[in-house]
Amino acid sequence: MTDGSQGMISQVKGLAEHIDSNFQEKIIKLKWPWSILQPGILPIYKNIFNIDFIERDLPKILITCGRKSVYASIYLKKKLKDKITTIHIQDPKINTNKFDYVVSPNHDKLKGDNVITSFGAIHNLTEEIISNSQKIFEIPNNKKIVTIILGGENNHYKLTNIEINKLISLIEKLNNLEEKYYFLFVSSRRTDLKLIDILKNKFTKKYYVWDKSSINPYKYSLKISDYIILTSDSTSMISEATITGKPIFIFHLPFKRKSLRFESFHKEFQQKGITRPFEDRLYSWSYEPLNEAKRIAGILNTKILK
Repeated sequence: MTDGSQGMISQVKGLAEHIDSNFQEKIIKLKWPWSILQPGILPIYKNIFNIDFIERDLPKILITCGRKSVYASIYLKKKLKDKITTIHIQDPKINTNKFDYVVSPNHDKLKGDNVITSFGAIHNLTEEIISNSQKIFEIPNNKKIVTIILGGENNHYKLTNIEINKLISLIEKLNNLEEKYYFLFVSSRRTDLKLIDILKNKFTKKYYVWDKSSINPYKYSLKISDYIILTSDSTSMISEATITGKPIFIFHLPFKRKSLRFESFHKEFQQKGITRPFEDRLYSWSYEPLNEAKRIAGILNTKILK
């Protein structure tokens, strides 16, 4: 159960698929003012929800992600008690004892007897999904394939034409030294179209630049890449890329506002040997692909089936 945002759906599905393939997805909506307030401020009633699942189709296991779904999880746990197991993904911003289990990334620094921590964000990408992704475009046979995945501005990072031009300079420097790379530029939902236009004007005749007007090549690009470069603003996309086991370079963006969470995330992934900063060269290394959804589902299955 989520509020419908893709990032939250990916996390919930990733965990659910490894716990039990027979699951249903639910989108939660709340009446005002519950929809804008943190849980714990107002009492919870069944009529604040948009759907009647609160009284029927009651699950044995409920996996939630995001603030809005916290309300439904608390309500159902209070109503059904031991007849339901509640699992919340991410920091719920209230006492974790409101849930049976909470799954939270290490960089959130969340503590509790029922808290299970993950390396980065969990997600529903698997090696099988990547390997089965459909061919979307032709690539040259004699080049190393480099996928550059772009995020966008958020509360903590800047991504403007200044950063894009810096990225362009690094790429041109690489291929001036060795004409052996072919670059794929893959944008995300948050990527400003003006920044994509800068890349198109510069590279369309030479490399592949996805402008959001055709099939999303994200999974296919991960499949065919020799190297992956990601902007530092998205812990979700960086976490997803780790399923490949391929070298992941981070193009660090300037902070708008310093974030200890992001700093902790990047430090952890570098120390684990998964990511390295993108500076002036590309090179290879290896690490064990991360499948945190599968690992954590195994822990939860053991606890739930006790």
